[in-house]
Amino acid sequence: MVPPTGGVDERALEEVVTFTSELIRIDTTNRGRGDGCERPAAEYVAERLAEAGLEPVLLEKAPGRTNVVARVAGSDRDAEALLVHGHLDVVPAEPADWTVHPFSGEIRDGVVWGRGAVDMKNADAMILALVRSWARTGHRPRRDLVLAFTADEEDSAEYGSGFLADSHPELFEGCTEGVSESGAFTFHADSGMRLYPIAAGERGTAWLELTARGRAGHGSKVNRANAVSRLAAAVGRIGEHAWPLRITPTVRAALT
Repeated sequence: MVPPTGGVDERALEEVVTFTSELIRIDTTNRGRGDGCERPAAEYVAERLAEAGLEPVLLEKAPGRTNVVARVAGSDRDAEALLVHGHLDVVPAEPADWTVHPFSGEIRDGVVWGRGAVDMKNADAMILALVRSWARTGHRPRRDLVLAFTADEEDSAEYGSGFLADSHPELFEGCTEGVSESGAFTFHADSGMRLYPIAAGERGTAWLELTARGRAGHGSKVNRANAVSRLAAAVGRIGEHAWPLRITPTVRAALT
């Protein structure tokens, strides 16, 4: 996080840690099927943005399922806008399975612990710290930045990005690209361990519809032409298939 002067903004670095820890302490567990509440975290984010001189808007499709959107004005009014977004909800965590309480936000050995420390309250905190650093230094990005902190990413996005895109598209006017959860790099931990976040383009998805034909028969008799058995065998062969490993230049660069 380097401001225009070329020096490291130590206050911004400290704020990343503080904001990550404090956001983790706000339990935003998303259990699915509408069971979640991001509003306390959304209000926290909105307060930090307002302190930086921005005008955040809080939007809900249902009570408690709160999203925050704000725009940072760029210096080039003709430039296309960039969407920078993160989500506020987290998946469930069972305290008994943790060495520290998952919603403690404990800082130990130079590391912030808790649910959301990686996915993705850390990134939310970095966005907050960055725009606040810009506010202190007077820096303006060339492009408009639309900041979106969404609800319900861990389930259906019905109350989050889906709701915003369907009901408030005007907030994203001019956006041509977006940046969100990170990947494609190597993190070297103090212990010497190398961690690899999920990178772009590692795998794809193919949906198949299989049709099997056979001969109808009674369950009391052997049927060598049973369509269900044939279909099951086909699924088994697909599962046993050894897909080729192909390391693209992008993936290779991410692993070095």
